[in-house]
Amino acid sequence: MRRGREEPGWLRGAPPPRWARIAPVVALVVLVLAQWATPGTVELGFFLAGLPPVAAFAYGAAGTAVFGGAVLVLLGVSALGVGRAEGTDLATVAAVGLLSVVIAWVRRRRDAQLVSVRTVAEAAQLAVLPPVPAVVGGVRCAGLYRAAQRGTLVGGDLYDVRAGPFGVRAVLGDVQGHGLAAVATVAGLLGAFREGVLDDPELGAVAARLDRRLVQDSAGVDNAELFATALLLEFPPGRGLVRVVSCGHPPALLLRGRSVEEVRVEPGPPLGLGLAGLEPPEVVDLPVGAGDRLLLHSDGVTEARDASGFFYPLLRRVPVVAPPRASPAVLVAEVWRDLAAFTDGGPRDDVALLALSVPPAHEGGADGAGADGTGADGAGSPV
Repeated sequence: MRRGREEPGWLRGAPPPRWARIAPVVALVVLVLAQWATPGTVELGFFLAGLPPVAAFAYGAAGTAVFGGAVLVLLGVSALGVGRAEGTDLATVAAVGLLSVVIAWVRRRRDAQLVSVRTVAEAAQLAVLPPVPAVVGGVRCAGLYRAAQRGTLVGGDLYDVRAGPFGVRAVLGDVQGHGLAAVATVAGLLGAFREGVLDDPELGAVAARLDRRLVQDSAGVDNAELFATALLLEFPPGRGLVRVVSCGHPPALLLRGRSVEEVRVEPGPPLGLGLAGLEPPEVVDLPVGAGDRLLLHSDGVTEARDASGFFYPLLRRVPVVAPPRASPAVLVAEVWRDLAAFTDGGPRDDVALLALSVPPAHEGGADGAGADGTGADGAGSPV
């Protein structure tokens, strides 16, 4: 599963791209050939002095030192016909080359530190919001997340799918705030949801548990008002239906063949407002059959705008971009591709998509799931 906007591999600690390593060599050859081809009155050789600093951004200290030495030889040996540097000029070029070596050494150390920090950060963020498995208790799953804050894997949206004694349960929510500031709230809600999957026999009780979590977290911080919208689903084993609870969240879409419609659920109040003192949210039983798919989304999808200011028409676009029998993985991938094209690169808000599908009976059910609820193959989401 992909999260966040794609970044060049060399910023993540991989070797620099080939063009970055070839560029100093090409410049060296071009300058030498240009100097040989021009009249003696035109001096191009001293442009070579700028190559070691360029090489420092693509090579280590040893590689940069080689470039610096090559430049000194080309400029110092007049018989080569490239430069006529002497004395102070050569000392200046040598100083530039030495400084470039130091820069390359420092850059390599800093890159190693950044890779280490990023690796730890990615591991921590993936621990908060891990990829959903491809199959959970017989329910096919695929999730897609794009964080608004560049370089992060977790933001203000959340989702999870878990199998428990009361069936397969799923949640998709949108918490107050964006980016890393919302990660603590996301972690608290996901922890409460995973406990509710195992302990609460009713789906409404799971929503109440999430609400209490936010209320308690708000009480521990001065002037904090934490709230979140969420959509909770439950697939009871052997019932041929899905239960839905909405806590102020945009409705899910039901895809049945070529038809797409919103799941009509009276939304309850958002989480964090104290559901114990309010009317509990409605629990709706929705009949589903093999091959039916449910698409959950955050408001970052439907509130995304194009260049003209129009909102993304998710309900109208899904039947256009997704094949009638598309798997959950294909469904979320196609919706994201269409959304990115609509917004010319992607929305500026956190985006979460979660697709769920009940496969035909011959492809496995709750009995065919692994003990951990990940299915026989244990594969993660391919999105």
